[in-house]
Amino acid sequence: MPDSFDPASATIVVVTYNRSHLLTGLLESIIRMDPKPGHVVVVDNASADDTTEVVESFRPRLGTELVYRRLDENTGGSGGFSEGMRIAHEIGSEWIWLMDDDVEVLPDGLARMGVWTPRFKSIQGRRYDYDGSEFYWQYRIAPTLAIPIPFAPAGFDASGYREMNSGCFEGMFIHRDIVTKIGLPDPRFFIYWDDQTYGWLASRQTTSVIVNEFVLRRTRELKQWDMGVRHLNASSNAYRYYIMRNRGIIKHYLRAHGAYRPVRFATGSALTLVKELIRLVAVEHTVRGTSNLWRGLRDGWKIGADRSWAIMTPLSEHPADA
Repeated sequence: MPDSFDPASATIVVVTYNRSHLLTGLLESIIRMDPKPGHVVVVDNASADDTTEVVESFRPRLGTELVYRRLDENTGGSGGFSEGMRIAHEIGSEWIWLMDDDVEVLPDGLARMGVWTPRFKSIQGRRYDYDGSEFYWQYRIAPTLAIPIPFAPAGFDASGYREMNSGCFEGMFIHRDIVTKIGLPDPRFFIYWDDQTYGWLASRQTTSVIVNEFVLRRTRELKQWDMGVRHLNASSNAYRYYIMRNRGIIKHYLRAHGAYRPVRFATGSALTLVKELIRLVAVEHTVRGTSNLWRGLRDGWKIGADRSWAIMTPLSEHPADA
């Protein structure tokens, strides 16, 4: 780990909702970390289980400073990560490491990420899947289509990294300078497309990379259709709705950054719809749930047509004690 990287300058931000059993595993893994981050921020999306008690039970033994923020309502992963990043930025964190509650951090995960900090400011590590296999994440998108590129190479050369133009909040490791420039994640996504959009914005400010370092392990098993290196996970009615609805939000970000191409974007929407129909049949073996896709398309069109809608703004840099 380079001398220029201070582990205490990093903050892990965790978003959780009614999954205290999974959160317990993640917090236990943070105890085993060496080195540890300076802070851990847990954002609770108004859980109805024993999440508060679980978090407080870790406070005396986590080995680092714990900040717990319980929201008044469920704001989705998007709202949780936006709030968590706001807290991390305000307390002066130099590096912010985002993750869901259904992963564990490998003991040397922070050290492995720290190796890359002298060169890059937007970094994605790798993770093992529930069964211990290497999880493949689609790290590149076609911006004008606003869809992931499913055939982006999975392997790494001797450099140990690949440039990316996307992001994933299950492991995004980002410098405060980039957060300041592009602002907080947009909570209006609620779920889905938020991290991909945020990663794209980051890649427009700096060279973003996925590095050949395994730093996380998924702890929740998902039903999926295995296609070799690639796979399709099972989803939910909420997922089906937001994956289509949130394309209306993406349209505004593309417009604001001069990357909106109507025909290509419509093609991307059509491809997304087809993919979700395939997911229903191939993974969940049903055709029920299509109404959520159509509702999402309808509401997304309304959002995209609303010219009063504004994207998130950059943050003002200020001291942590301001």
